[in-house]
Amino acid sequence: MSTEPDIHPIAKHDSAAERPLSQQLWWIVVSPSLWAVHFMVCYLTAAIWCEKAGVQADPFALHFAITVYTVVVLPVMAWVAWSSHREFRRSEPPVPYDFDDPADRTHFLGFTAFLLSLLSLVATLFTVLVFVFVRSCH
Repeated sequence: MSTEPDIHPIAKHDSAAERPLSQQLWWIVVSPSLWAVHFMVCYLTAAIWCEKAGVQADPFALHFAITVYTVVVLPVMAWVAWSSHREFRRSEPPVPYDFDDPADRTHFLGFTAFLLSLLSLVATLFTVLVFVFVRSCH
C-alpha cells in the first residue's frame, strides 16, 4: 500500500492550448484601436478636404477615401471578432466564470475581445453613416 501524497494538481478545465496573458490583453485592444484610428483619419480627411476644396466641391473624393479606410478596417475587425469567438468557444467554457484559473481567463478574455470587436464594428459603421447622410461641409 502506497502512502505517497499526490503531487500533481488536478486541472479544473482543459488547458491544452492556452496563450500567455500578455498576448491576450493586447488582443482585446486591437478592434477599439482600429475604430479610434478610423474615426480620427475620417474626420481629419473631411476637415482637410472641406478646407482645401471648399463647401461647394463635389464630395466624391472624400467619400472614396472614407470608403477605402472602411474597407481596410472592417475585415480586420471581423477577423479579430471571429478569432476571439473561436478562443471563447474552445473546450466548452463554463459560464459564469467562478474559477480563477488560466482556462477561465482565456475564455473570459476571448469573450471580452469578441464583444469589443462587435462594438467597434458598429461604431465604425456609425462613423461612416455620418458621411453617407451628411453630404456637404456645411
